[in-house]
Amino acid sequence: MNRLQEKYQKQLKDELMKELSLDNVNNIPKIEKIVINAGVGRAVQDSKHLDAVVATITKISGQKPVITKAKNSIASFKLREENPIGVKVTLRGDHMWNFLDRLISVVIPRMRDFRGLSRKSFDPQGNYSIGIVDQTVFPEISFEDASATHGLQINIVSNTKDKGHAELLLKKLGLPLEKGE
Repeated sequence: MNRLQEKYQKQLKDELMKELSLDNVNNIPKIEKIVINAGVGRAVQDSKHLDAVVATITKISGQKPVITKAKNSIASFKLREENPIGVKVTLRGDHMWNFLDRLISVVIPRMRDFRGLSRKSFDPQGNYSIGIVDQTVFPEISFEDASATHGLQINIVSNTKDKGHAELLLKKLGLPLEKGE
C-alpha cells in the first residue's frame, strides 16, 4: 500500500468524517481516478510527434495511453476526421495513488516559479484540473528523451459533488493549494 493511500485510510477518513460532520461512511470524499491528457495537434504535420508524446505519457503514468481521434473535419485547422489529435490515460487503484504521491512530493516542487496551485481549478462537481506546460518536470523524463516539449493536463476526479469537500480532501492529502479565500 502506498504511503499516501495508507495515510488516507488510517488517518484522513476519520478526520474528514468529523470535520465535514458526515453521518455515513460512504459520503466521505475519496479520489476515484486520475486522467492524464495531452493534445497533439502537431501530429497532423509530424507523425513522429505523436510517438514521442505516447512514449512520455507511458513513462509518466506507467500505462500505455489511448490515442484519441478527431470526430469531425475542420478545414481551417487542416484536420480530417479520424486524425489522431490527443493522448489520454486513466489511472485507478494503486497506479493512481503512486502517481498522486509522486505528483505531490516530487513533480510539483520541481515546477519553476511555483506559488501554489490555483483554487479556481475546481469544477462544480469537485474535480480538480492541473495544467503542466512542460513535461520535463517529471523525473522519469530526461532532457535527452524530450525531443519536443509538450504540455499535459491532469484531472483528479473525486466522488463528492461538493467543491468544498473535494478541496479539503486534496488539501489534507498534501496538494499545495495557493493561499487565500
